[in-house]
Amino acid sequence: MLRGFYTAASGMITQQRQQEALSNNIANANTPGYKADQTTIRAFPEMLLHEMGSSKHIPTSQGGLNLPVQNTIGSINTGVYVQETVPNFAQGDIRETGITTDLAIVGGNVPDEAGTLLFAVQNEAGEERYTRNGNFTVDGQGFLVTNHGYYVLDDTGNPIQTNGMEFTVTPEGMLQTPEQVIALGIAYSADANTLTKEGNDLFAGETEDVPADATFSIQQGFLERSNVNTLQTMTDMMTAYRMFETNQRVLRAYDESLGKTVSEIGRIG
Repeated sequence: MLRGFYTAASGMITQQRQQEALSNNIANANTPGYKADQTTIRAFPEMLLHEMGSSKHIPTSQGGLNLPVQNTIGSINTGVYVQETVPNFAQGDIRETGITTDLAIVGGNVPDEAGTLLFAVQNEAGEERYTRNGNFTVDGQGFLVTNHGYYVLDDTGNPIQTNGMEFTVTPEGMLQTPEQVIALGIAYSADANTLTKEGNDLFAGETEDVPADATFSIQQGFLERSNVNTLQTMTDMMTAYRMFETNQRVLRAYDESLGKTVSEIGRIG
């Protein structure tokens, strides 16, 4: 009985964590470049049950011998858990804003690879990080920054100085001002699942130079929208809630059974 108690409890915890991930997706449904989190649920290893205490009588010259044996009953599952949460790097819809500092990466497909392209930025600790959120602006010192104030980097890892809003960006990712031409820092991850979220629309992980056969373009005045499917997410949230309720009812039934075991059976004895 106690084993079933813990199995139902693990189901409740799993659905709660899935609900948290889905709620975070809904909260970021309007965040440019946001990649929806997906939870992977896995069962705990199965346990093989044996009957203990049985014995087998073996006749001997001195009358016989009782040897303990184990009878196999079968396997039992011990619940589920959220193994990991991974982002879905599918391309979001492209929306036109008409704002000079808004940039969107369109495409980025490489044959036979499940990779992705990202803008290179610098976090508050001076470390290189990556983002798909191209909702940029120009700070008071003339540097191109993210909406969280992180420097947008060029292809050499240096902050980009634009000296104002008057610049253009070519589809190849070349930022052109009246004084200079700067290549945007575009990073490539051959396996997007190795990247980890750090908050504030940032990803961390190993990246490499953009492959020569990558097909992509940078669109100025456009933003990549979140790839959250709000209708599907709301449906998944309702499903997770119902599953939580089901496990809760099972847990309550076990609790009532344990209460009867302590109060009623104990009193009869």
